[in-house]
Amino acid sequence: MIAVEDGRDAPSYVATNTIHAMDCLTGMRQMQAGSVDIVVTSPPYNIGKDYNRYDDQKPREEYLDWIEEVAVAAKRVLKADGSFFLNVGGKPSDPWIPFDAVQRFRPHYALQNVIHWVKSIAIEKADVGNYDRITGDIAVGHYQPVNSTRYLSQCHEHIFHFTKEGGVSLQKLDVGVAYQDKSNIGRWKAAQQDLRDRGNTWFIPYRTIRSSRPHPTSFPEKLPEMCIRLHGYSAATLVLDPFMGIGSTALACTTLGTQYIGFEIDPEYADIARTRVAEHR
Repeated sequence: MIAVEDGRDAPSYVATNTIHAMDCLTGMRQMQAGSVDIVVTSPPYNIGKDYNRYDDQKPREEYLDWIEEVAVAAKRVLKADGSFFLNVGGKPSDPWIPFDAVQRFRPHYALQNVIHWVKSIAIEKADVGNYDRITGDIAVGHYQPVNSTRYLSQCHEHIFHFTKEGGVSLQKLDVGVAYQDKSNIGRWKAAQQDLRDRGNTWFIPYRTIRSSRPHPTSFPEKLPEMCIRLHGYSAATLVLDPFMGIGSTALACTTLGTQYIGFEIDPEYADIARTRVAEHR
């Protein structure tokens, strides 16, 4: 287990609404303790992805030690009522990765929610129910086949929602969905409007998936946007992404009007992210 850094007197030299081309551990050490409302990030999964400047095939214990360092550094800058949303996945031949990684957070955080990010789903009409608008089987999202007779295709990933004590109130209806059965409205105490808790299964497909994408694992901006909305936000909210990649979290913050700080160790990805944000404004 890695000890929690004190660092409460660390000066804050890190500009907001900026994507810093630097290592996130170095960057977080320069931030003021308790200054961040929300952390939303997706670190490398250690599954051999082709990054420009990062070795995504570290020995497992070395990778997990590094993940724990990130967890500890992020906890220092996170507010007492803050949320840390961690997206991490594995691969068909090594599904333990996200579970090994989340165990390294266990000594430092409460695991308040586990969200399932569904990227592709198939539902037979018989299982949908009697809805006039749905006339046949449903198969939607980005499906990536696996060339194996042993493994199933990976159609979802985890988003682990950590907080410091496990008692952070959330704005569940800010990411709510309308009731399919409108007769429930007014019948249940929790159903006084046509909006219900979305639950912990989020279907968020990629807009497009291309082999020419400049970053091998960029997530859609709707994912960090949903996390931020679930936690609750205002113009003063500060969001941190220690692994900014090509800027999905910064784009979500720009859309919502929140403040953000991003770290990205690869200068090329950082430049792409800055360009995307500038074009988004």
